[in-house]
Amino acid sequence: MTADAVAPPAFNWRRFLAVAGPGIVVMLADTDAGSVITAAQSGAQWGYSLLLLQIVLIPILYVVQELTVRLGAVTGKGHAALIKQHFGAGWAWFSVATLIVTCLGALLTEFAGLAGVGNLMGVPAPVTLALVVVAMLAMALMHGYATVERIAIGVGAFELVFLLVAMLAHPGLAEMASGAASIPFADPKYLLLASANIGAVIMPWMVFFQQSSIVEKGLTVRDLGSARLDTAIGAVATQMIMAAVLIATAATLGKAGADHALDTVGDIVGAITPFLGNFAGKLLFCLGMIGASTVAAIVVTLTAARTLAEVLGAKHKLEDEPREAPWFYGSYALALVVCAVVVGSGLNLVSLSVGVQVMNALLLPIVLGFLFLLARRIPGPFRLQGGYAIVSGAIILVTVVFGVYSGVAGLWG
Repeated sequence: MTADAVAPPAFNWRRFLAVAGPGIVVMLADTDAGSVITAAQSGAQWGYSLLLLQIVLIPILYVVQELTVRLGAVTGKGHAALIKQHFGAGWAWFSVATLIVTCLGALLTEFAGLAGVGNLMGVPAPVTLALVVVAMLAMALMHGYATVERIAIGVGAFELVFLLVAMLAHPGLAEMASGAASIPFADPKYLLLASANIGAVIMPWMVFFQQSSIVEKGLTVRDLGSARLDTAIGAVATQMIMAAVLIATAATLGKAGADHALDTVGDIVGAITPFLGNFAGKLLFCLGMIGASTVAAIVVTLTAARTLAEVLGAKHKLEDEPREAPWFYGSYALALVVCAVVVGSGLNLVSLSVGVQVMNALLLPIVLGFLFLLARRIPGPFRLQGGYAIVSGAIILVTVVFGVYSGVAGLWG
């Protein structure tokens, strides 16, 4: 049966609960360690000036990820496979190469975040990283996407504690409103963090992961309504978390009356604990960082391994045995071990996080360009066309131009 012959059924909550997962998982992963650090640094350096950007990014994030849902459900193929089919192996390898760079960069920040939490709890970084690598290898060997999805959602839910952190910081509504309206576009340092925030929200690996997950979960065009709602809920949730981290640091550091540079996880905890209490501040932030880092580490490692195997034409599903999918499991394990060793050598988490997010923003033309072009090639009524194509194209274009411009201006400034 072709896509043209199938119309999505009326929305059903029971069906939604069966379909939901890929959108929520990828959005929880979106608020990863790098994103949390970027939001915290934004609040520390610029108060509420970057708060409005977090709200504006909600519909942009939804538009981008909805296109991946559409591609996966209609074609039944992953993103790399579609690029290879429509644009050739050369472009497929180019897109995969850039993806792997962003995945490894993200994985470094996740591991650095987890190592930082371990240090706060008195656990040496090598021990923390070894435990994380072993746990993630064991999870992959459970042979089932559904199991991994449940684990990711369960762990990622810890990020919601950042909402509590923001409330306990008692931000002033009038101060938030006036601060959000104050946008210093001419300042290169502001533009650099604006670019980092865009790169922290619109990440290349999100496109590849959600589309592959839609395919691996077996969703079709009949599930589009539920999958879209899954994505919308995730988009709102992830940006609420980003805004909460920014608000918490802006409120607490503003009360401290000083301009702080946050260089480590300890610095961030130290900035908020005087106002939340030492125990509560440390516990809440560490829980949130563990959730953010762990769910993102799962997602980016799976994305890199899946996509590499996909473009090679090899098996790449969690249901496959390691001997059946050596490329998938081999690259998955290699990424974990290499990044753990690098992080164990010692890294500046904040500098790394902001740098990775700016890199994501600079790569947006490649990722979003292919996404838009592929959505225009979907068969039948699900093709991106008409007024929505114009709106989507305009949103993507503005996001790409501003992300690249602010990143370049910030770096050169």
